[in-house]
Amino acid sequence: MEARSHWNQVYQTKAFDQVSWYQPHLETSLAIIRKLTSPAASVIDVGGGESTLVDDLLDAGYRNLTVLDIAEAALAFTRDRLGRKAANVNWLAADITTATLPQAAYDLWHDRAVFHFLTEPEQRRAYVDRVTTAVRPDGYVLIATFGEHGPRQCSGLDIVRYNPSALHGEFGRRFELLESLEETHQTPWGATQQFLYCYCRVG
Repeated sequence: MEARSHWNQVYQTKAFDQVSWYQPHLETSLAIIRKLTSPAASVIDVGGGESTLVDDLLDAGYRNLTVLDIAEAALAFTRDRLGRKAANVNWLAADITTATLPQAAYDLWHDRAVFHFLTEPEQRRAYVDRVTTAVRPDGYVLIATFGEHGPRQCSGLDIVRYNPSALHGEFGRRFELLESLEETHQTPWGATQQFLYCYCRVG
């Protein structure tokens, strides 16, 4: 199944709080974003879908926000959830490996659980090309993937598991690795998954 159709089907057939990656609040991501930026920062959430990160960033005073997801169904759900607040967000329905993004537009790029679905080298190169284009010099890139002991599949799709060195290696020397950390995520049905967070500064 084509990726856009697959993910629209996932979001149309599963409740927002019954997907494996669901968290009521992305506390780790939110803490790192607030550590690295001020509310004046331009932030893009790649694969933001039905995540509550955008809600929490709006509540924290951020107003220059972009949420990108391949599934329009997920974006529509979140727009409806936010109500009038949705007007303060730029919504992009796009495949991040082919998306056209503005140059040097973002102070911080956030991705929790998209990059590990890119199993082909050319997909990962296309992704990194878009990061390189869209993030300003001295901006930040925060990526969360399954760690070395995480699942091998998610939503019926193969994934790539990472350690900090391997994940940073996908991006290259222009990206200065600032920190990595692990998180044990509990799914809505009580299973655990190892997530790896790495964040870099763009040179």
